Amino acid sequence: MLDLARKIITQCVFTVYGAIVIFPMVWLGYTSFKTTEELFADAWSLPAIWSLANFIEAWNEAQIGDFFWNSIFVTVSTLLLQLFLGSMASYSLAKYQFRGSNLIYYAFLAGLMFPIFLGLVPLFFLMKSMHLLNSHLGLILVYAAFGLPFTIFVLTAFFRTIPSTIMEAGIVDGCTHFRLYWSVMLPLAKPGIVTVGIFTFISIWNEYILALILLSSSHLRTLPLGIAVLQFVQFYEVDFGTLFAGLVIVMLPTLLCYIILQNQSLHKSTNQNRSIPQSSRPSCPGYLVPAMH
Repeated sequence: MLDLARKIITQCVFTVYGAIVIFPMVWLGYTSFKTTEELFADAWSLPAIWSLANFIEAWNEAQIGDFFWNSIFVTVSTLLLQLFLGSMASYSLAKYQFRGSNLIYYAFLAGLMFPIFLGLVPLFFLMKSMHLLNSHLGLILVYAAFGLPFTIFVLTAFFRTIPSTIMEAGIVDGCTHFRLYWSVMLPLAKPGIVTVGIFTFISIWNEYILALILLSSSHLRTLPLGIAVLQFVQFYEVDFGTLFAGLVIVMLPTLLCYIILQNQSLHKSTNQNRSIPQSSRPSCPGYLVPAMH
């Protein structure tokens, strides 16, 4: 009886929490099809006409389309650079012992505790001196630098859980160090990489402060910065239909990213047998997958 009551209470709590999380997104979704007049007449009603006019106006007139592709370029480029550098550094720190390796690891961990706001002014002058101010390249490098501590923190712990026998067998059978990293360790670390990728994608896609400081040209703006400027420009006469349509455009990629990759998680990988998939076996002479116990 006690277990049944506990299950009912748990289900009720999760149902209420789910409603609190989902309802604002549903409301934002159907409100983006309404005009400003309909919104002020009845904020909770469904739109009289389901039209894409708000989305078309937001995409073309409000330049949300340009901001969208800028965000895609910056986010994907940062994600690839950060995962490539972070995975190599994590693999080296986890599997190779050398003098100063622990110092380097803890130095990266210290970066997790560094408030980004403290570095805005010196970062601005640094990027200006390097002629990277007001450019996507400068923004990508800054994003990757700030994201590396988290990437190394997660992936180093993940690489350490992979048995060293796999690494030793690959080296004995002819793998180079880079081949071993690329063809053996990376496929095994895929769930961890996907987990880091999801968090990185969401954080960069929604980042506002650094983009505001480092980008000044209107054609280089990312989506969060473009939406904020649009809201400021329309301060006295806001077209809420267009504004909400822009917010939906901002929200959709993160939702799709999470839905597509939700089954790839670090927790799931730790419960799986650690074996090298057929597709990830390196083409090293005589390579044999060691038996896992």
